[in-house]
Amino acid sequence: MTQCLFSFTETRNRCYRSMFTGSGLRSTITDLKDGTVMHCWVPKTRTESKPNLLLIHGLGANALWQWGDVVRHVAPFFNVYVPDLVFFGGSYTMRAERDERFQAECVMRVMEGNMVRRVSLVGLSYGGFVGYSMAAMYGEVVERVVVCGSGVCMEEKDIKEGLFPVTDLDEAADILVPQTPNRLRDLIAYSFFKPPPLGWLPSCFLADFIQTMCRDYEQERRELIKALARDRKLSDLPKISQPTLIIWGEHDHVFPLELGHRLKRHLGENAQLVVIRNAGHAFSVEKTKEFISILKSFLVDMQLPAAETSPSNWQSNNLVLSSTTQKSKET
Repeated sequence: MTQCLFSFTETRNRCYRSMFTGSGLRSTITDLKDGTVMHCWVPKTRTESKPNLLLIHGLGANALWQWGDVVRHVAPFFNVYVPDLVFFGGSYTMRAERDERFQAECVMRVMEGNMVRRVSLVGLSYGGFVGYSMAAMYGEVVERVVVCGSGVCMEEKDIKEGLFPVTDLDEAADILVPQTPNRLRDLIAYSFFKPPPLGWLPSCFLADFIQTMCRDYEQERRELIKALARDRKLSDLPKISQPTLIIWGEHDHVFPLELGHRLKRHLGENAQLVVIRNAGHAFSVEKTKEFISILKSFLVDMQLPAAETSPSNWQSNNLVLSSTTQKSKET
């Protein structure tokens, strides 16, 4: 395959690193002494008067790419910690575990190593599985939880029964861990409500992203995906006690919105679901301003975000985020 002389991916990586360092973060490596090494962005100087916030990325790219447009907005309010999960960025393990509980244990050990005793967390997609496990396993540490488009309430039978557009886990892994430009296009099409036009973009640019972000630990990442669904039952999912905000894209094709409603029902009054209109699975990219506004309302102001009344086809106890114009009128 033809390679581009210019690496857009590496250039973007440098930009995100600059944004992270400019937001007061520094890159660290923690050896957990069990065959696992974790990379994490941590505060250069921790401010004791600030609360702590953990941002957990999903599949697809490293923490830089998934949180690059968010960090600078939350850093003024929190001591921010942004780990690379195992098999992403600079994190890896020689151990055989692949489930989200293992990821949660590794992240918590990084928090302990940084003397973080209380923390709120936000988990994107796969990161929501990890964050939910952390909240269930370490209730004395995790204060508030934000789950973003994460199908933690899915069951193994949902795949066979057609809840997802892809009914084969191998095919799902081919899309979620893309190894060809066409598969990367498929991932973008599934992730966005209005996918950016890629027809003009040379395949070498997509191949450059794949080479930089998706080649390492391909098999291990496929195993992470398969571990999510293996023997998964809603009856086995613990109910977390922390105040929980569930954020979902109205047109999510990776984890359908039904799973957001299912999680809300599972957690009851302790949780609130906010649905972002005209957005897909990648709502943090499609509707970045709205996403940041929601996070600030819940994590900084300690209240639910302003939103209009849900249409009749939504459950009345859920919120549908209005447009920025409508939201500004309400506030």
